[in-house]
Amino acid sequence: MYLVSLALEYGAPFFLITSPLTSYADQILSIHRNRSSAGFSLDIPLIMLVASILKVFFWFGDNYSLTLLVQAVIMIGVQMIMLKVALDNRPAPGVKNSLEHVPFSSVSKSDGFSRPYDFWQWKSAKPYWMFLAYLLAALSFIQICLPAIAQSEFYIKWLGYIGLTVEATLPLPQIFANHQSRSCTGFRLSVLTAWILGDLMKLSYFFFSAGEIPWAFRLCAVFQCVCDLYLGVQFWMYTKPLFRAAGSPRKPSGNWNVEEKDIRMT
Repeated sequence: MYLVSLALEYGAPFFLITSPLTSYADQILSIHRNRSSAGFSLDIPLIMLVASILKVFFWFGDNYSLTLLVQAVIMIGVQMIMLKVALDNRPAPGVKNSLEHVPFSSVSKSDGFSRPYDFWQWKSAKPYWMFLAYLLAALSFIQICLPAIAQSEFYIKWLGYIGLTVEATLPLPQIFANHQSRSCTGFRLSVLTAWILGDLMKLSYFFFSAGEIPWAFRLCAVFQCVCDLYLGVQFWMYTKPLFRAAGSPRKPSGNWNVEEKDIRMT
């Protein structure tokens, strides 16, 4: 029991703090080496940047675990590098085996749906950074100049739950991609295993650590764990010959036929 307690107090915080680096460093280097971000969705840094920025401002009102604050700050730095590298190495529109940087692009095109003002689908790199700058400026203005709002319980909880909910949606593009293609091609079992182990580590830390962990973190961690377990079910289903034969699988078409679809924070 002593060893378990020791692992939660020292091992889990170290794992959480370093997870942004261990999860995304290889992807950044891969894009840089290949000079192409084909197959990588720009929505990944969007989700993680918005979630992490909101969690940082949430800390000013809630003063939750310092470990989680440091993790959020490191994640912001890592995702900004990721966004920069991905934007600098974007493939030409319509390149085969590319997600065109939109997780649900194939659905939106077929249904005639498009994002308002082409949000996060801009051709120029400048609007991406302007959006992040405006978000940061707005939250900073509220925090510094409007203390009545910044210190209100409703606003503090809003920051926490919105930020964590945004982060919790990160596995959904992977689940949807597998469902659409009825295949887990490019989805590695070793990565899935790492995700689930990471979820177990986070849940253990969130529920059994002596530190102060808001319930928002716990609920979103549970949701992520459920999503990853469902990914495991998909992997089992779509790699079984009998299931594939009964389900009449179709070849992944267009934007979903990618080599790597496993980009997510552990």
